[in-house]
Amino acid sequence: MKEKNTKEFYKTEELAEKLEVNIMTIYRYIKASRLKAYKIGKEFRIDKDEFNAFLKKVITK
Repeated sequence: MKEKNTKEFYKTEELAEKLEVNIMTIYRYIKASRLKAYKIGKEFRIDKDEFNAFLKKVITK
């Protein structure tokens, strides 16, 4: 049997739209290590669980 080990990811464009911010803001969060991202080719992908943890940190400040 195959194990279903699939994670869901956001693209930077999707997060920018979701948060209603400029895409450069997302890139700055990634560069500052506030948001963990994986670079695949020329694009970044952000794990949905990682994004939810980021939101919890930002909201509770």
